[in-house]
Amino acid sequence: MPRPQKCRRICNVPQTDSFCPEKHRGEIPIIMTVDEYEVIRLVDLEEKTHEQCALQMDISRSTVQEIYENARRKLAACIVYGRKLVIAGGNYRVCDGRENCRCELKCRQADNNKRTELKNRNRGGFTMKIAVPYENGQIFQHFGHTERFKFYETDNTEIVNSEIIETAGSGHGALAGFLMKHGADTLICGGIGGGAQTALAEAGIRLYGGVSGDADTAVTELLSGKLNYNPDVQCSHHEHHGENNSCGSHSCGNKGCH
Repeated sequence: MPRPQKCRRICNVPQTDSFCPEKHRGEIPIIMTVDEYEVIRLVDLEEKTHEQCALQMDISRSTVQEIYENARRKLAACIVYGRKLVIAGGNYRVCDGRENCRCELKCRQADNNKRTELKNRNRGGFTMKIAVPYENGQIFQHFGHTERFKFYETDNTEIVNSEIIETAGSGHGALAGFLMKHGADTLICGGIGGGAQTALAEAGIRLYGGVSGDADTAVTELLSGKLNYNPDVQCSHHEHHGENNSCGSHSCGNKGCH
């Protein structure tokens, strides 16, 4: 019986999850998994050795070598044949910033944790940063297609600050990382697919789905314990894709949408 594949630890999901040549002819895209992307990032961009990469991803050196070779072949095919590249899926988990991840000072989630702890100490209590997919004052109903989020800083009883931030084209697979980057620990949204829910859980972001209406009101209701949400929310937008059309994936071997 083959050994179960070990889940690969990554620092964060990619901020951009697809790349396409200007004269793309519409062929089926090449899929690079998120763990393959992470190996390319660590080895080629950060110039880590395969041994260092293995330690950071909590896998063996031979596994890093195999992942690296597969990823480089995919990159070569994209460049040579002019194919679209999509980063999605794979067997991975997102580092929560509390492990011995060997990111040194570059671990974004660890930085988020430190900032949150510092704010809590300075304010003498619990704080929450809430993100809401936002459009014209309302909760935008398709999480994976939102173009902006409204972020609310709270002191657990009231809103103390808010700002609207554009996603700048972040695709389905990158939105959990986008929220982590901006320090969100809670998400209020409408429809959201299973893959995105898994990514949020791995990132330690609390989810309140199935909510509609005015964004500010929803945040106020959450703080007062009166928010009406659906713990079993799914994304109705799946119906427009069809069962075999995947919009991005975030968890260990699972494929999903948004």
